[in-house]
Amino acid sequence: MYAEFYGLRELPFALTPDPRYIYFTPSHTEVMANLHYGVESGKGLIVVTGEVGTGKTTILRWMMQRLDRTVMVAYIFNPRLSVPEFYQHLAALFDIQNWETKSDLLIELGKVLETRHSRGLRTVLIIDEAHGLSPYVLEEVRLLGNFESDTAKQLQIVLTGQPELRNVLNYPDLRQLKQRVALRCDIKALPNVEETARYIASRLSVAGAARAADIFSPGAIDYIFRCSEGIPRNINNLCDNALLNGFAASAPIISRAIIEEVAATFDLLPRDRKPTIAEDNEAARIFSAAGRAELWAAGNGNGNGHDGPQTPGVPEPSIVINEFVRIGGETPATLEDVGAAFNRSGLGRGNNGQSL
Repeated sequence: MYAEFYGLRELPFALTPDPRYIYFTPSHTEVMANLHYGVESGKGLIVVTGEVGTGKTTILRWMMQRLDRTVMVAYIFNPRLSVPEFYQHLAALFDIQNWETKSDLLIELGKVLETRHSRGLRTVLIIDEAHGLSPYVLEEVRLLGNFESDTAKQLQIVLTGQPELRNVLNYPDLRQLKQRVALRCDIKALPNVEETARYIASRLSVAGAARAADIFSPGAIDYIFRCSEGIPRNINNLCDNALLNGFAASAPIISRAIIEEVAATFDLLPRDRKPTIAEDNEAARIFSAAGRAELWAAGNGNGNGHDGPQTPGVPEPSIVINEFVRIGGETPATLEDVGAAFNRSGLGRGNNGQSL
């Protein structure tokens, strides 16, 4: 909807892991270097972890598109598999057909790996969302690492997952698998506002924006970073919906106010956000002017109501009283007790000290 309005060829902030939109932070570059080195050197087992939405799958897709055609890749993206299902999936990915039992499959897989290795070819098994693998399947993954020659692994295995994967690898029953991890790396969120601005501009440029650096105001980008905590998927969600709202409002530049509206809708407000004075006053104003006057009068021993008009030009104070106010024990307070407490608090007087 908004692409033409902002001069875009396509939507720049889709949530799909499109490798064309990959943005290499120092963290992403380090991970890619580890993957390249691990696969090329035949290291065996590589583990990549990262928080939800930091771009793990996008990196995998980018890498797989750029591997040489001689590299055979089996990619598993759904970890919720039993051991038999895991091997059925593996057989389909490696195009192994003549098997009935697990033993048959392993024999055929061994032949494929041995033939490819003898020709100097790499074979890679990539399992995404690996933190969701059962311990039984992870043990089978470890045993697949036993396909090796005297000098190198015949099957390169890459496990990617959320930080919970580190906890899984610390299970006592999986200590043998943990010991076989040759390389570990971690994808981190964008570290600051400047990196967030470059990330947003990069995606806008790929989508065809002529003024990629000017569509989002500096204040908007600052608030995007605070709301997203530097996580690319959250940034994409905020930006996509902000562009939609901006289009609806015919706003050529996305302001901070638009981001605030989107962040509130998606429950992405910064964790350290505190109510403004105006919001606090609005939330606290639970008594009408007449009610406050009655409390003030009760506190002065006069239960007949207001003892004087409010001073002109003085704003009405705010007061918050718990559902049950108890004075010196469990006995509910009377109106006079509450009025006296109201009087002692100073909230019954205006800024000039006169009674309300």
